[in-house]
Amino acid sequence: MKTYPLPDGTSLPALGLGTWRMGGGMSADTSCDAEVLEALRYALELGCRHFDTAEIYGNGHAEELLGRALRESGIPREELFITSKIWPNHLTYEGSLRACEGSLRRLGVDYLDLYLIHWPPSLPLEEGFRGLNTLVRERKVRYLGVSNFDLPLMRRAAALSETPLLTNQVPYSLFNRDYARNGVLQYCQEHGILLTAYTPLEKGRLANSPVLASVAAAHEATPAQIALAWLLEQPNVITIPKAVQRRHLEENLAAAEIHLTPEEMRALDALV
Repeated sequence: MKTYPLPDGTSLPALGLGTWRMGGGMSADTSCDAEVLEALRYALELGCRHFDTAEIYGNGHAEELLGRALRESGIPREELFITSKIWPNHLTYEGSLRACEGSLRRLGVDYLDLYLIHWPPSLPLEEGFRGLNTLVRERKVRYLGVSNFDLPLMRRAAALSETPLLTNQVPYSLFNRDYARNGVLQYCQEHGILLTAYTPLEKGRLANSPVLASVAAAHEATPAQIALAWLLEQPNVITIPKAVQRRHLEENLAAAEIHLTPEEMRALDALV
């Protein structure tokens, strides 16, 4: 799988597993715990080592389920890359310290590999970054990033972070190019920042694209796999599709091994 080297000499897998709605929406729902745990365990068996979650997912229950699956796997902590996110109304100095401690406790780990500001906050960014920078200095967080930030906010965040931002996590896909049009993608590529694409698959539109179907047939792949491969072929772009079904988990991870030709990339680029 394609990986990106990190400043400390480790690397980040370009394709990870998102956990939104695993364990509930914005409140806990335990009714699907067995299914979610099975999916997480299977992802680990398949070799997935990059996981994305947030304190708001299931009001913390997604972190609890992920933490349980990781502990049961017996995989050494240093082989895993775990991202979580702070909800914007916690972005004060003390609030950020408490929020991180809560995520660490629910995940059952001593540190987060990546900690993101989930949405642009109404609170002052300066106060929030004072806490986030403290977490990095205390080695409770390895890297900082943001999510859903436009270009002016990204520049502000980069100026306030004592360490280089690792990523901006945004909606980006074959059929959603908003963050390419608004300059965020180019800024990330020019400044060595990763753009993490969430909601990378829009299955209804994928199924209705003859161009996508043609490229998929050439690679004996599904349209969804080609949509993921299109993202991963781009410089500084990684992605975190969510999947629960075994077949989808297998297909998503296999998509990281598909390499598109320049002609195929141009055809897909022209879809919108």
